[in-house]
Amino acid sequence: MNISIIGYILGQILRLQSLFLLLPSLTAAIYHEKSFISYITVAFSCFVLGTVITWKKPEEQVFYLKEGCVATALSWIVLSLSGAFPFVLTGEIPHFTDALFETVSGFTTTGSSILSNVEALSYSSLLWRSFTHWIGGMGVLVFLLAVIPMSGGSNINLMKAESPGPSVGKLVPKMRSTARILYLIYIGMSIIMFLLLLLGKMPVFDALATTFGTAGTGGFGIKNDSLAGYSPYIQWVTGIFMMLFGVNFNAYYFILFHDVRKAFKMEEVRWYFTIIVLSVFVIFTDLMQFYPNFGDALKDSFFQVASIITTTGFATADFNLWSATSKSTLVLLMFLGACAGSTGGGLKISRLIILVKTIFKELTSYTHPKSIVKIKMDDKPIEHEVVRSANVYFITYMIIFVVSVFCLTFENIDLISIFTAVAATFNNIGPGLEMVGPTANFGHFSDFSKYVMIFDMLAGRLELFPLLMLFHPELWKETIKRKLK
Repeated sequence: MNISIIGYILGQILRLQSLFLLLPSLTAAIYHEKSFISYITVAFSCFVLGTVITWKKPEEQVFYLKEGCVATALSWIVLSLSGAFPFVLTGEIPHFTDALFETVSGFTTTGSSILSNVEALSYSSLLWRSFTHWIGGMGVLVFLLAVIPMSGGSNINLMKAESPGPSVGKLVPKMRSTARILYLIYIGMSIIMFLLLLLGKMPVFDALATTFGTAGTGGFGIKNDSLAGYSPYIQWVTGIFMMLFGVNFNAYYFILFHDVRKAFKMEEVRWYFTIIVLSVFVIFTDLMQFYPNFGDALKDSFFQVASIITTTGFATADFNLWSATSKSTLVLLMFLGACAGSTGGGLKISRLIILVKTIFKELTSYTHPKSIVKIKMDDKPIEHEVVRSANVYFITYMIIFVVSVFCLTFENIDLISIFTAVAATFNNIGPGLEMVGPTANFGHFSDFSKYVMIFDMLAGRLELFPLLMLFHPELWKETIKRKLK
């Protein structure tokens, strides 16, 4: 394994982190907050350490998928660790485990919080929480590829390790150009949303923080009631953009540079919107029994469906008080997730389509043993490797989920809280039900349970295997052998 290039990437990540930390530092300076010292100190430390590590470029810069997975997993751990220190230094989250949980939740765009009163935080810390969503939404290594030249053959391995979905492809021949296009679309959509929120007379700071949280499908609110206190216009704008950021970004590329019809022919996108419409209909029909106002019932049902399926986690109502039908619908959406190639989490719609088609293929082979059935998506045959990968992913996903639920049972709290706490963190959603509902938090869990959920958040955001690679004995045996030689 090419240790030197992994170290070089981690150094660049630290340098990027120092750049990211300038935003909360600037915010603290504008609002004359003492937290400025903490943020600028961590930013300077990250820059110095990153510069020392990257002082000398590795001679061998080409690396393969295993190095890509390890570099990706370690990069997110380094980001989370360094990003947690400002919370500790400011004293706003003095316990390091809690600060790490909050930061991992931010970067992985989960939105689960240990805080009971977010409004007590400084402006700089509130913006840093939301900004971590925006950084993690598209992926920090995608950003790295967009701004820092690296060996061409290695770029795809970083992209594969970090990008969500069963397969990763290029929009254009060069992977670096693909990363730039993705970020330009991401930035463009963020700016449009920010301006629309300002048109709704949302304060500039609130609009910026809400845009960061929505674009990254993260869901950290800056108010204790999330978005419930804002106007219906702001809630509709946020709900629509949550839904749009859950769409495969390839569709936006086709709309902007190719054929619009090709975007709407994408099977995953069609199923994504179909599921949203059906879920809104079910919950809206259910809420009309209790809501006196048609518009409020439609708004809240659409907002929560968009929030949960895209794994954002914002709330306009306490859905923990809704009926079993509505809550069950939302729990199912927690597992479905958004499209591959979006900023959303969960299993991904495309992966579920492949799994369902695999079942039908198996049933067909029972009735017609000699038939050869190809699994297709968008009228194109899916490679066997992609199908196999989806199956293995689902099995691994279920094993980690079950083990995580078992680990949290030592908390001796109700099963619904435990089950949805794991579902919320593993699928990068944010709120669950009962003790981890939209008006509650995760602060009451023990440190052990928090580290289990920290692992789940990272594993869920990194599509399991990059993080699991760190625990693969063969990888380190090979590394040690190479060092000894």
